[in-house]
Amino acid sequence: MTEPIRILVVDDHPLLRAGIVGIIDDEPDLQVVGEASDGEEAVCLAAELKPDVVCMDLRMPVCDGATATARIARSGPSAPRILVLTTYDTDADILRAVEAGASGYLLKDAPPDVLLRGIRDAAWGQTVLAPGVASRLMNSMRSTAERLTARETEVLSLVAEGYSNAEVGRQLFISGDTVKTHLQRIYVKLGADDRTGAVTEARKRGWLT
Repeated sequence: MTEPIRILVVDDHPLLRAGIVGIIDDEPDLQVVGEASDGEEAVCLAAELKPDVVCMDLRMPVCDGATATARIARSGPSAPRILVLTTYDTDADILRAVEAGASGYLLKDAPPDVLLRGIRDAAWGQTVLAPGVASRLMNSMRSTAERLTARETEVLSLVAEGYSNAEVGRQLFISGDTVKTHLQRIYVKLGADDRTGAVTEARKRGWLT
């Protein structure tokens, strides 16, 4: 007989936690091995109980879910898969959870069958995302990728002040060729053709004062 999937349920609301546990306990191939009411307790129990999947709430006292997710995900090659189960679906929450190492992201209003399928999929190594979350995640990551890096912002700020490439290089202790490379990347990110266009667009987006 195949061993059941071992699950740790983490939520600071006792009634919600009990409801999740009740749904899971009705399934013969799933087993709740522990419950935690905050992220710090979740980290300790994950190390002690070694579950296959952690159903993780996000906003909790003591230690929030994203921080706990990151700590558990870094615990080693045998770290459990983490399925975020939350009422929050903002881009910031989604991106932070995924960057922390979550294997999936579901909302608490998901039907029981979706939750159960999500737990099984997570245990089997698949990515689990609530409807609409995948596209929002991609858009959020794309937006982040298109932002200027700290160095690119420094280069463009000096360009905006009228410095030449050579002068920018001397100010930042980098070569003129490196300045050109940064500017080329800046042009692509801002959809600009030249220095003036890049500065104008960056100001429109509020990236330069």
